[in-house]
Amino acid sequence: GPMRRGAAAVAALLCLGAACLLGRGFDPRAWLLPAPRGRLLSASELARYRGAESEPGLYLAVLGRVFDVERGRKHYGPGGAYSGLAGRDATRAFATGDFTPAGLVDDVSALSPGEMLAILSWLSFYGDNYEAVGKLVGRFYDEDGAPTEALRQAEAAIEEALKFKAESEQRKQQFPPCNSEWSSVKGSRFWCSRQSGGVNRDWVGVPRKLYQPGSKGSHCVCVRSTGPPWGQPATTQHSDRGDLDNPHLEEYDGCHPLAQQCVLTG
Repeated sequence: GPMRRGAAAVAALLCLGAACLLGRGFDPRAWLLPAPRGRLLSASELARYRGAESEPGLYLAVLGRVFDVERGRKHYGPGGAYSGLAGRDATRAFATGDFTPAGLVDDVSALSPGEMLAILSWLSFYGDNYEAVGKLVGRFYDEDGAPTEALRQAEAAIEEALKFKAESEQRKQQFPPCNSEWSSVKGSRFWCSRQSGGVNRDWVGVPRKLYQPGSKGSHCVCVRSTGPPWGQPATTQHSDRGDLDNPHLEEYDGCHPLAQQCVLTG
């Protein structure tokens, strides 16, 4: 619905995705350090901070960290598009865009790596733009303000997601996706260029099917056909075939092994 689209639009504006954050010299681990000191709030205390006239202010919590979002009143205050986030910890909704009562909760235990990275980037957004006032006693912090097992698990999941993201970014540099088009008359055409797959590089490469361990099917990538294999210095002895001998690759039938484009009819 519109709520979900709204969340997606805000997410796009903030340039979510670890690549963007990491590219800006953002240190994700800074967010995994102990939360700021400050007040310890119970869920019922936090619920009084929804920004109504009779209430003491406008707060929200992410992963148990409480932020004063008064400056964002038009978004988070009564009647605002994100008023559902106010006065509670709705960490899950930051990842899923589900603003129904079932979605406005702090349980992040079954989220995907990409969703955990979305939470991390929102945490960083609030840390950069709003004042942290303390911690919420409950799922992520105990009565003494010490991290709980649930918080440790969430942070471990974020670490894992960052590692996964870095590896897939690197794989995309090694094997940038092909350009491709299909028509009922001509069939499929795959080809490589210096920008294909959105990876700017100084080589073109040749199309190959890449099979990734653990995933079904293959997709077309551009493979460097000269020089040393990926990650090896040019000074080592090598067969000058780039990554062509990588075991996860397969040639397209009916295409010359070194052609920069490949047309499959039918």
